[in-house]
Amino acid sequence: MTSPLAALFFRELRIARSIGGGGAMGVVFFLILVSLTPFAIGPDLNLLSRIGPAILWIAALLSTLLGLDRLFQADADDGSLDLFVMSSTPLELVVLTKCAAHWTLTALPLIAAAPLLGLTLGMEPAALAGVAASLLAGTPALTLLGAIGAGLTAGLRRGGLLMAVLILPLTTPVLIFGVACAAAANGGTVPFHTPFLILCGLSLMAVAGAPFAAAAALRAREA
Repeated sequence: MTSPLAALFFRELRIARSIGGGGAMGVVFFLILVSLTPFAIGPDLNLLSRIGPAILWIAALLSTLLGLDRLFQADADDGSLDLFVMSSTPLELVVLTKCAAHWTLTALPLIAAAPLLGLTLGMEPAALAGVAASLLAGTPALTLLGAIGAGLTAGLRRGGLLMAVLILPLTTPVLIFGVACAAAANGGTVPFHTPFLILCGLSLMAVAGAPFAAAAALRAREA
């Protein structure tokens, strides 16, 4: 590969494929969470269809964050993280590339599976399309926010719970506007484009700021 960042991106994909279970584990976890909800709430399809977008978004949020605590853990264990910090390639771009690979492996399968699982909740086609579009726009923000927590907890044993405690409050705006976007697609009082554009703005803000915060956390760890 001529580009170090492209080589890093495909390295992450190869490692995940050789280890196995990355994207598949997230989809299985997503399926379990969505499937358990009707058992807890009951078989009322009208109720399930109304709260379906919220169920799918909460399940997608937890599934996206499932493996993020290991985003830098293996690099910290084998010394690759030290090389990333000292390399001529900006650490912020390294973080962004690793987040892009993680999003490709975990979020894209969730986006593809969400409409199929939404059918089991009795959701209308318009709501299913709204959920898929909102996940496509909002999951990059979830991954990038999770990278901040992964940077803060890199090198800590059992840092997954600490990462969740740190990051879940920051994901609340993404969750709110993601559910609002899906509800608007199903004929809500708010036009669809309003929450959708806000969701895109949150992802763009995360792209602009989260790599710097995560890189600063990694540099502080190495200091």
